[in-house]
Amino acid sequence: MRIFEESELFANSELQVEILQPNERWTSFEDKIREIGLHPFQSTGIEVLQINVGKVCNQACRHCHVNAGPDRKESMSAETFKLCLNVLRINPIPVVDITGGAPELNPNLKWFIHEAHELGKHIILRCNLTSLQDDKFVDLPYFLAELKVEIVGSLPYFSGDETDRQRGEGVFNKSVATLQKLNQIGYGKENTGLLLNLVYNPNGAFLPASQTAMEKRFKLELSKQFGIEFNSLFTITNMPISRFLSFLLRHDIYESYMQKMVSAFNPAAARNVMCRYTLSVGWDGYLYDCDFNQMLELNISQHLPQHVRDFDWQKLNIRDIILNSHCYGCTAGAGSSCGGAVLD
Repeated sequence: MRIFEESELFANSELQVEILQPNERWTSFEDKIREIGLHPFQSTGIEVLQINVGKVCNQACRHCHVNAGPDRKESMSAETFKLCLNVLRINPIPVVDITGGAPELNPNLKWFIHEAHELGKHIILRCNLTSLQDDKFVDLPYFLAELKVEIVGSLPYFSGDETDRQRGEGVFNKSVATLQKLNQIGYGKENTGLLLNLVYNPNGAFLPASQTAMEKRFKLELSKQFGIEFNSLFTITNMPISRFLSFLLRHDIYESYMQKMVSAFNPAAARNVMCRYTLSVGWDGYLYDCDFNQMLELNISQHLPQHVRDFDWQKLNIRDIILNSHCYGCTAGAGSSCGGAVLD
């Protein structure tokens, strides 16, 4: 198999899609869905509007499916934010899920969160934790707490070596400091209404362990070592996209990793994956069935409105979902979504 340079792979979403095409070693995901009687694979509604506000990030994690980093320039404009708000204002979508990059680095974030809160939406902010150590964001946790914004923080492991290996030197200590500060404000504490959840991605080419077991271990270790409390742990499968796909190809383990996911396919997980109740909005306003499709530039079906400015509830609410081999990642074992395991 040809080994691709990272710069070539990152710059060419068509190349990534080509690599993800099924071969003689595994059934196409669409055919697998046919086998279990779920074809056509459709959404069940739009309960979550997930908005990727940009690819700018203060980190460059080696597993990142967004290929985010300090050198990226893509960032959602105020105009596109307003289009998203208009969608939220006139449609019954209860949850706004904000992701990136590091969303905090978008200068319009606080304004958007305030406006979405005024519309009565439940807001989730996905955070890498270290950005909140920047002096520019010292007041942001208090702002989020006032509006009861749910924080989902990425923490690869409860030890420094594992975390820094995946995310960069010093990331673990900064993450711990942020979590301790969030606890002081009330996040992760009982009876405060301030939800603090953590995300775990495996540090290698293997599927996550039991979410329940991992959560118990994280809670025990973080409490014992640092006095940290949090509400829930979400385990998420590493998707064979962007940097992680490059890692798999570079080490000649792409085929074996795909085979692991295919072999672990779970029909029950497939029925409950997040694309069935989520619509994804890119930093430029284009629409996708999920954040992973967004990074592969697999837009929603061509006969549907393609941009948030043309949002049409009747057409988008129940729609056929665009599938490819990476979808095996969300349906392996207990399943995987932005809210963690689907079945665990």
